[in-house]
Amino acid sequence: MEEFDSFVRARTHALLRSAYLLTGDQQLAEDLVQSALARTHQSWKDLSDTGNAESYARRTMYHLQVSWWRRRRVAEVMPEHLPDRASGDDHAGAVSLRLTLRAALGRLSAKQRAVLVLRFFEDRTEREAAEMLGVSIGTVKSQTAKALARMRAVAPELADLHSRDGVLS
Repeated sequence: MEEFDSFVRARTHALLRSAYLLTGDQQLAEDLVQSALARTHQSWKDLSDTGNAESYARRTMYHLQVSWWRRRRVAEVMPEHLPDRASGDDHAGAVSLRLTLRAALGRLSAKQRAVLVLRFFEDRTEREAAEMLGVSIGTVKSQTAKALARMRAVAPELADLHSRDGVLS
């Protein structure tokens, strides 16, 4: 299983980034990646031949996340204060932007967060996102629209990202 060990070492960080964006919590992200990698390991013999290991791990991760949403309905805590955004292009400004974005993502539902991660972070099509989440394309479209509207409402300071980078279009 040396190939699997190499795969885990090479791709865990990228999987963790996506999982964190999906869950909004570092420990939940680690649990999600661990569960996805465990299932990937079980199917490794078939996956290593086709070269689809990362795709399988990501799809498993998204399916597990959807299953967790359906299983538990935990009320999300909304922070009362969002950090002020620093001006300028310095390191502090980038950190402030990340904190603001993280807080805004935390105020979305888990499904809305997942759709934004798939569509904008991983640059998936609506069809791909729908297939990965096991929902219809219409659900992806409506959840994307609702998520972007919510992001604009809870973090208006992110609006200038649209003009700079096209992020919140």
